[in-house]
Amino acid sequence: MRIVQATALVAVAGLFGLLVWKLTHQSHPAKVGGPVPNFTLKKLEGDGSISLASLRGRPAVINFFASWCGPCKAEAKILESASQQYRGKIAFIGIDYHDVTSDGRRFLAAHDITFPTVQDGSGKIGDEFGLTGVPETFVVNAQGRLLKHIAGTLTVNRSLFDSGIEAALH
Repeated sequence: MRIVQATALVAVAGLFGLLVWKLTHQSHPAKVGGPVPNFTLKKLEGDGSISLASLRGRPAVINFFASWCGPCKAEAKILESASQQYRGKIAFIGIDYHDVTSDGRRFLAAHDITFPTVQDGSGKIGDEFGLTGVPETFVVNAQGRLLKHIAGTLTVNRSLFDSGIEAALH
C-alpha cells in the first residue's frame, strides 16, 4: 500500500514540477510593434544557415509553412510572386515547421520557391513566435519590429499581407 502511495506522490510532484517549469519557461509571442525573436536556422537547401539578425536594416516577410499543409500549398504562389516583385527591398524567408527535410525540399521544388528557406524541425522557433498553426506570416520592419501577424493563408488574408508590405516599405 505504501508503494502505491509513494508512487502516486512522486507522480503528483512530477506533474507539479512540470507545470511550474512550463509556467516559468513560456515563450512570449511577438506582438505588433514589438521585437520578433531572433533565430539562426539551417538552410533547407544548400549549406549554411540564416540568421534573422543578419537582415536588420531591411524589412522581412517570415512565412511558417509545412509540406503537409494544404493552405500552405495554396499560398506558395503568392509568396513567390511577392518575393520576386520586392526583390532587393524586402527579404523573404520561409521556415519549414515541424517537417521532414526531404518533404520540405519537395515542397520547394513543386512550388518553384526561390527565396531562402530554413528548417525548424523541432518547432522551437515557431513556439518563440507564438505560432498557432501553419501557415502563419510575419511582416517585420527594418528594425526587427513586428508590423503584421497573419494567422492563416494569404489567399484569404491578402489585404492584410498587402498592407503589411506597404507598411514595411515606408
